[in-house]
Amino acid sequence: MITELVCTAVAVGLYLNTLDADFCYDDSRAIKTNQDLLPETPWTNILYDDFWGTLLTHSGSHKSFRPLCTLSFRLNYTLHGLRPWGYHLLNIVLHGLVTAMVTALSHSLLGRGLWSLLAGLLFASHPAHTEAVAGVVGRADVGAALFFLLSLLCYVRHCGLRGDKWRAFQRRTCGGSSATRCWGWMLGSLWCAAASMLWKEQGVTVLAVSAVYDLFVFQKLRVRQALLLLLGKKKNLSVLLSLCMLACWGVILLSVRLYWMGNKPPNFSNSDNPAADSPHFLTRTLTFLHLPAANAWLLLCPDKLSFDWSMDAVPLVRSLADWRNLHTAAFYCGLILLALFGFRGATVAAKETNGKSHLTNGKSVTNGNGYHAPDTNQNRDLPKPTLNGSAVPHRCYSHTSLPPTESLVVFSLGILALPFIPATNLFFYVGFVIAERVLYIPSIGYCILVATGARTLYVRLRTRACKAAMLCLCIGLVLLNGLKTVQRNKDWSNEENLYKSGIHVNPAKAWGNLGNVLKNQGKMAEAEKAYRNALHYRGNMADMLYNLGLLLQENERFSEALQYYKLAIGSRPTLASAYLNTGIILMNQGNLEEAKRTFLTCADIPDENLKDPHAHKSSVTSCLYNLGKLLHEHGQQEEALYIYKEAVQKMPKQFAPHSLFNMMGEAYMRLNRLEEAGYWYRESLKAKPDHIPAHLTYGKLLSIIGEKNEAEKYYMRAIQLDPTKGNCYMHYGQFLLEQSRPKEAAEMAERAAELDMDEFDVVFNAAHMLRQANLNEAAERQYKRAASLRPDYPAALMNLGAILHLNGKLPEAEANYLRALQLKPDDAITQSNLRKLWNIMERQGLKTKQRGEP
Repeated sequence: MITELVCTAVAVGLYLNTLDADFCYDDSRAIKTNQDLLPETPWTNILYDDFWGTLLTHSGSHKSFRPLCTLSFRLNYTLHGLRPWGYHLLNIVLHGLVTAMVTALSHSLLGRGLWSLLAGLLFASHPAHTEAVAGVVGRADVGAALFFLLSLLCYVRHCGLRGDKWRAFQRRTCGGSSATRCWGWMLGSLWCAAASMLWKEQGVTVLAVSAVYDLFVFQKLRVRQALLLLLGKKKNLSVLLSLCMLACWGVILLSVRLYWMGNKPPNFSNSDNPAADSPHFLTRTLTFLHLPAANAWLLLCPDKLSFDWSMDAVPLVRSLADWRNLHTAAFYCGLILLALFGFRGATVAAKETNGKSHLTNGKSVTNGNGYHAPDTNQNRDLPKPTLNGSAVPHRCYSHTSLPPTESLVVFSLGILALPFIPATNLFFYVGFVIAERVLYIPSIGYCILVATGARTLYVRLRTRACKAAMLCLCIGLVLLNGLKTVQRNKDWSNEENLYKSGIHVNPAKAWGNLGNVLKNQGKMAEAEKAYRNALHYRGNMADMLYNLGLLLQENERFSEALQYYKLAIGSRPTLASAYLNTGIILMNQGNLEEAKRTFLTCADIPDENLKDPHAHKSSVTSCLYNLGKLLHEHGQQEEALYIYKEAVQKMPKQFAPHSLFNMMGEAYMRLNRLEEAGYWYRESLKAKPDHIPAHLTYGKLLSIIGEKNEAEKYYMRAIQLDPTKGNCYMHYGQFLLEQSRPKEAAEMAERAAELDMDEFDVVFNAAHMLRQANLNEAAERQYKRAASLRPDYPAALMNLGAILHLNGKLPEAEANYLRALQLKPDDAITQSNLRKLWNIMERQGLKTKQRGEP
């Protein structure tokens, strides 16, 4: 117990500084924008959506069905919302529990002492675990590891009780109640395996690891003996029954999962896994062979770690001349040699069972082929059972001898290799090149293997100095791992540090993500530089082209932004957000037909095989909204309504529809279909009760249908929602003017113009209301302000001339009329007003600027 507590304390202590960390990298998509975490979303949605909140059967889904992990995120959200510390705390607690269980498993394999402590400390401190523990989405791996180990430990207990039960059956003693406990532990193992798979897919491999334990650790069989047993040529019904249950449960779990995700594998972009997209068989083969070697190197020497290994972080191995093939060959040769060493040692088990092993100075020696640590359970005096059962004690016996080194090697390789198989692209292509968090479970086997090797070497050393040096090396390894982990935690403290740390591994992705962070911090020049650096390394990244265009658009460099949006569309024709912003710029520039074509093209993009279908649908809905608004502003109300209805059909559940519903109400108002207009205004307010435009438009509708008191309530409510918004006062003033309350209307108009003095529409309409209220001096002041805001707008100059005309400032009125006519020579109202003005000026003997009849 002390060993477990020490290892757990180290595991927790190394990551305590991550409690202050922010959400990083994939955390935003899995948590911040995942609708399945919200209280209003039915919790049953997690059974039908993937880890990122996309419907499992959708073609763009990653098929990552991890409902237990998503449920844990939802519980975090319920308790403390989006405050990161709670998410990090649970990750740390889970890592501590996993470390304790790794140590407990090591006890049954290596004995209670130094070597199980070494295995636990190596696991607690390994730097490759940082992504799984410090990154919140890594909880999927940590949670899967927890139930993986629970399942394995349950199976270990089942094996022990199964052996006791068989021997008790032979002796007809105390075997009655053990059968229930034995198969109860088996049932627990199976359910924990299912739970592990529901945290993350690779958890199901614990069933295969359990079979390896049973055959090569508990039974100590050779490969040939194991094959004979599996083929039914060697009788051991209880073992066969256990193995059959493991196999059948594995088939059931995999079949159900395949059915649940739509019987289709996931689709990934070529940047996620470039080798999978390569048309050359040799390139795919050499690269896929090399990737396990690269992953193994991260366990052996985790000096270079990164948040993302996609794109060209690991260049494709394109030919046999690539030097990395030597790395690959060395890895597989080492793996084969270790496997041969492990399987060769199975002969020791047979010799043990014939009574040829003996204890020397507390060590169980087996002809030099394997090492047994001292039996710390004080059961050395128990006779060992032989194959024919002749040496069986007269009470229930449980296995307490430790497995030989060779069996531990086989078992360690099983934990190392089997959970990693789903990431090898052997059965289906995966959406990553290297992912450090995928190594979390395989590293259990690595840590046990290292501890086993250190123990064996320590025993073979002859002098105390050599043994002391060996112990110092082990301590140094743990300390170096711990220091690297603490350093790596600082990288995961926030996104800026994380992306900067990845520049040397994956510069394109790291610079691009760093640009997003800098942009959010308001460092526009630095963000632009970061985006351009990313495009320098990989010029066809659609996301980076789009993000750079977005930054340029925010800086009002619209022509440059338009260029980058078009490049982004060329690189990825399905990037709906690029179409959206392209259309908005074209619309603002007056290129209405091109804007319409852009919006319509976006609306026709299918949402199949897309990484984030929810974001795509949101952009498509926004395109349709803007297209409908464009048609609405040009009087095409029926066409606008058709587009709006299409937008309603396509909008995803997380889309905020209040503006869309309000515009639908506006279109129905223009068509004088007031009942339908009222319905959509109410829907807008239902979707967003504090939506100010809907309050104003619905107030206008209520005024038209005669519900004056109710209408005034909505105008007043709009003002209460935002007392600083001049537009609200302006609409309320217009309503008051219609109710023959000119003084109150004038007060609202003055207030509106004062608050939004730089908004032409507000100032211009305020001037109109003041004029209608016969407050001509105040109206003149606001018309002058409107004309200064848009000096080239004919209507502003004409109305300024008219108010000056009314106020008796005839020369100034003439100047403004003439300026308006220069901008719009055929305006009949201005021409008529100017003629009237000249007549008055002639009667008064004032000099005019006539150049003939206008």
